[in-house]
Amino acid sequence: MDTQQNTALTRALAELPGPLPARGVVHIVIPHTDRFTVVGNHLAQHPGLSCTAIGIAVRIQSLPQGAKVGVKALAAHCPEGEKRIAAALRELEAVGYLHRLRDRLPNGRIITRTVFCNQPTALTHHPRHAAVPPHPAAPDPAPVPAPGLPAPALSPALAVPPPSVPTAPPPLGPAAPAPAPSVPVPHPTARKPPPPPLPHPREHTPELDRAATALLSDLRRNAPDLTLSEDASRQLTPGVAAWLERDTHPDTIRHTLTTDLPHPLRHPAKLLKHRLTHLLPPPPPLPHAHDLTAPTRPRTAVTPFQTCDGCDRAFRSPTPGHCRDCRETRTAYVQAAA
Repeated sequence: MDTQQNTALTRALAELPGPLPARGVVHIVIPHTDRFTVVGNHLAQHPGLSCTAIGIAVRIQSLPQGAKVGVKALAAHCPEGEKRIAAALRELEAVGYLHRLRDRLPNGRIITRTVFCNQPTALTHHPRHAAVPPHPAAPDPAPVPAPGLPAPALSPALAVPPPSVPTAPPPLGPAAPAPAPSVPVPHPTARKPPPPPLPHPREHTPELDRAATALLSDLRRNAPDLTLSEDASRQLTPGVAAWLERDTHPDTIRHTLTTDLPHPLRHPAKLLKHRLTHLLPPPPPLPHAHDLTAPTRPRTAVTPFQTCDGCDRAFRSPTPGHCRDCRETRTAYVQAAA
């Protein structure tokens, strides 16, 4: 049995297009045909949720409408204890995947509804999505007589008076809460905004064009999947030229475009356009920009060194002449002579 499994795994790996990554996980994707649940990467890769919370969220999302998702109900089917499940539910509630709403039924009873939203960010555009309209209990259907049998007599409390007899208005009481207005949910196939255009250099010089074309043609040496056609290389040249114009080293551009490539890579030109557009570095600072932003310091005048004309001793003075000792000696000599 082990040999058969290893053989099947080896065959599946051999059928993957492109070279296998040197490190990291290798995905063998087999499409599901039944019993599957679509889970967004915003949940599966959420940086602020624990793995327990993500697993509990996936389980809740896979359950049908009306299934019990309380702490005890989940603990009956999960190996985690009630404390870990309760903590995971609080995590999901903090980030918006889980909501607990208090609702009043037509009979006056207050219940708590548990609502799970698979895309919490969609609620930010329509805040009223979080309001769940009350679901009144459906009235019991009237009994239908069997064929050939007389209709059952209704009790006086349920009998409907004839139209000609006026009926008293119902007693006044607390009005039932009106159902919240429904908000149209955006269609899942709504048109997405167009992607940002490919960056272009401010001055498209022939030197930039030649350097960008050579860099794109050389990408296949590092990643064979990035073998581009002549038309695709011509379309991507302005984007690489914009990077070069911003003083980006060619090795940095090559590393950015060839690292962590998906397998299989079906559209290399689209991938390069996406990275050139969304990972564009900022322009270099303007010349002498540091003089404008750095705090100014008071400059201190430095007195230069001078050589004494009498004793050749070094001393600081703005003008050449004699040092202090020679000046004092000459002053004492003049005074004694006088």
